[in-house]
Amino acid sequence: MTTSYDYDLFVIGAGSGGVRASRMAAQTGARVGICEDSRIGGTCVLRGCIPKKLLVYAAHYHHDFQDAVAYGWQPHHPTHDWGTLIANKDEELDRLNGIYIRLLKNAGVEIHEGRGRVIDAHTVQVGQQAITAKNILVATGGWPFIPDIPGAEHAITSNEALDLPERPHRVIIVGGGYIAVEFAGIFAGLGSQVTMVIRGEELLRGFDNDLRVELAQAMTRAGVEIHTRSNIARIDKNAAGLNARTDLGADISADVIMFATGRAPNSRGIGLDDAGVRLGRNGEVMVDEYSRTNVPSIWAIGDVTDRMNLTPVALHEGMCFVKTVFGGQPTAPIYDNIATAVFSTPPIGTVGLTEEEARAKFGKVDIYKSDFRPLKHTLTKRDHFTFMKMIVDPATDKVLGCHMIGDDSAEIIQGLAVALKCGATKAQFDATIGIHPTAAEEFVTMRTKEPD
Repeated sequence: MTTSYDYDLFVIGAGSGGVRASRMAAQTGARVGICEDSRIGGTCVLRGCIPKKLLVYAAHYHHDFQDAVAYGWQPHHPTHDWGTLIANKDEELDRLNGIYIRLLKNAGVEIHEGRGRVIDAHTVQVGQQAITAKNILVATGGWPFIPDIPGAEHAITSNEALDLPERPHRVIIVGGGYIAVEFAGIFAGLGSQVTMVIRGEELLRGFDNDLRVELAQAMTRAGVEIHTRSNIARIDKNAAGLNARTDLGADISADVIMFATGRAPNSRGIGLDDAGVRLGRNGEVMVDEYSRTNVPSIWAIGDVTDRMNLTPVALHEGMCFVKTVFGGQPTAPIYDNIATAVFSTPPIGTVGLTEEEARAKFGKVDIYKSDFRPLKHTLTKRDHFTFMKMIVDPATDKVLGCHMIGDDSAEIIQGLAVALKCGATKAQFDATIGIHPTAAEEFVTMRTKEPD
């Protein structure tokens, strides 16, 4: 490696993608530095996946206590302490933050505390220090935003929702994406009155339509009120809390109003424009198939590129970057058949094409569906169902997509993602012996095609 620079690689942003890329690059013998103006760990560890799922677990206990009665446990009425939940969550995040710091230091990556700003193609300024590097990697992630409406200062995002001093009794969640439905399930499960305001007709744009309908019905049964084709026009603070006025003229009262209307790439104010790096309309860093920007020495991975905004994808992009730059193996990230989950209530797991995508690409497709009450709830009599769907190309028998809503969907779909990655056919699914009694066995026992 050249010694004319302070580092062979300098990474801006110590989230999942940046940490992985810097560690793996250091293991090749490269001299690596990284900077972060917040805590090490990024969105997933500190403000997203991990703390959010811990709160999801907390919310599920509400039903678990009720369901236990059907299995012979005596009725009891436990109370929930929000402060304890948040304190224990914070303790776990502190632990993970420490682990990430040790991982970087043990790999030989030098940590610089402060906001990084690109000065030119090979220089990053952190505080008062100018740091030079042969390669610069931008991994600054994304950040939630609130639309510019009157009273916007009274609203919060998912960042603040994770640290509220007490659980609100009435919550308005604006947006119908995965963050919105996950927090709706959290607050409703813990006893809050939840209202969702979405601008479309259904939740989860981009997911299979059957899953979208099933989730809306399940959330409505759980007491979540959903206002469709609506936007919040203004927010007013009053003695009773907050009032949201929709563009349809409806007034909704709440203690907390949370916007989950999208995340913007965290690319502003870090010198990319000055360095000549091309940005997209929404601020996303424009890269080629190998994550390289139009400035040859500057690269970008993760949510700041707004390609596929998932933590495992950022890790994948980081590994591909290291192979390309430090391994002598130009490697482009592959985005086909990436499984994903929504930890809504009930949760969703999905991999491959939706029915709508499959029909657009292949024309005729075969559809298999299964809808049933899980064995657990045959005793509880809870109005809770599992829905599964498989999409098959009739010309090749190849399975194009698997979708599920119901308990353990994420765990089940992760296994099916391996099958789809290997190009499994419906005949191979059919030839697989199921594990009984499980929900997962339905994916290898669906035999009846839906009529065209």
